[in-house]
Amino acid sequence: MPLKKDETGKRWVEMELIVNGTPEQVWQAMATGPGNTAWFTKTRIDEHIGGAIHFDFGPNGSSTGEVTAWEPPFRFGYVERNWSEGAPPVATEITVASRSGGRCVVRMVHSLFASTDDWDDQLEGFESGWPGFFEVLRVYLAHFAGRKAASFHAMASDEGAQSGVWKRLTEKLGLAAANVGEERTTPQQPESLSGMVERVQQDAKQRYIMLRLNAPAPGIALIGTYGTDSGTNASMVLYYYGDDAEQYAAASEPRWRHWFGESFKRP
Repeated sequence: MPLKKDETGKRWVEMELIVNGTPEQVWQAMATGPGNTAWFTKTRIDEHIGGAIHFDFGPNGSSTGEVTAWEPPFRFGYVERNWSEGAPPVATEITVASRSGGRCVVRMVHSLFASTDDWDDQLEGFESGWPGFFEVLRVYLAHFAGRKAASFHAMASDEGAQSGVWKRLTEKLGLAAANVGEERTTPQQPESLSGMVERVQQDAKQRYIMLRLNAPAPGIALIGTYGTDSGTNASMVLYYYGDDAEQYAAASEPRWRHWFGESFKRP
């Protein structure tokens, strides 16, 4: 949905999705540190109004905030005051509504108060960055809800156009021309990943493939590219589930960070 404005200077973007699960399961995924780590990024949340919240984006930095709404299992809010240098605070509100058939509607709103449109592009960037992670959320709730989780980011920047970087990335990983429903396995180096293709998305802003893994452990791999002002970023977010999730993530992370760094280099 496009960015919205009102006469007070408030600007906001809003997103809505339907997921499987009870309100309690969805709340755990959206409003707790372990839950966010299982489908978004490494997160710590103090579970009360005024509590601290911290998102660790690995090579993309981090962001901190404060919990502003805590009404389990239906409403969660927080504010990030230093999300971008010189920017006004951005507030996020997440609501969960139960629907028939064991499903819930999740609504997320990012809003800020600004007297100019200087930050409109960045606010719209929040919206464009969520769809891939929302797909991970859907698969997590459908197949892995409540299980222990560990995750990490690996990323490298390349000066090439996105189409070329995407082609190289998918060919190197044996994922070229992947189709939803196929079983795919990546090469042995840096680490063989096997699983079903759950989602393939390609548009002008970003491209990604999502695998639901069965080896080396149950998990999800979100592999893709997105354009930047100076080229293209190639990245992967890898999630492992189960009692050994942290061990698998600790072993995988250095391998994949090294591989991305060697495979996609700026001159």
